Amino acid sequence: MSTLTVGQIVKVLEALYPLRYAEDWDEPGLIVGDTGWQVSKIYCAVDPTEETVSAAISAGAQLLITHHPLYFRATHTVAGSTFRGALVTKLIENHCALWVGHTNADSAVRGQGKAFVEALGLKDCGALVPREDGRSEDKQEVERVGLGRIGEYDQAISLAEFAKRVSDVLPRSQSGILIAGDPHRQVRRVAALPGSGDSEIKKAAACGADVYVTSDLRHHPVLDAVQETGMAFINTPHAAIEKLWFNLAQTDIPEALLTRYGVDIPLEVTRINTDPWSMRI
Repeated sequence: MSTLTVGQIVKVLEALYPLRYAEDWDEPGLIVGDTGWQVSKIYCAVDPTEETVSAAISAGAQLLITHHPLYFRATHTVAGSTFRGALVTKLIENHCALWVGHTNADSAVRGQGKAFVEALGLKDCGALVPREDGRSEDKQEVERVGLGRIGEYDQAISLAEFAKRVSDVLPRSQSGILIAGDPHRQVRRVAALPGSGDSEIKKAAACGADVYVTSDLRHHPVLDAVQETGMAFINTPHAAIEKLWFNLAQTDIPEALLTRYGVDIPLEVTRINTDPWSMRI
């Protein structure tokens, strides 16, 4: 069986999703594991939960890639008496490393935003919140580095039809999607920010978007924006829209490993739904 080390795979991951793209408060990268461990299979999930960690180990993976961090804040303990510490212990005992691609994957050229516009068949018009990347000489690449994406259709469709398309490409969840706006409104230009995005409502309106697609929208910002700008909104389940990243990663990562090292490492994307809501009444 062909293998690569954790360190070799991390080099490829951090070329695809550079850590310098991460927000200042974020600490993605290799969280658990030794760079010398051998990897013959990779497992991917949005969240590092007990269920996804166990699934990765059961699948025979030696590297778990998640979008969300195991720790969002600095910690003083990884004791097994805490639920996160227990996950660290389980990963180490089974020689399964954990690498996180969080806001660095949000801003990457083929990260969350790109995954959304491709899934919806939109023309990619660049990042919603561009990020300076002085290391790249490719102007088109620079325009596509940053949070979110702006996309366009050649021909406008109704908001109701667009919302159905969004629902169809997302993993099923109890949460479903919420729409604010006239269902007959015509949609051609779309702003999207997979994950929590009500902090960028003004950017979405300023780019001329007919609709803004994101998650975790709050009552007052949306109510105000609908009245001030007339822009429509689609609120999606957080984990569901961010799982779209793996539509690209499941081919991008193995292809990059094969190109760099000549080794074909299988990659499995979890079927586990980590949306915390289990019932809707």
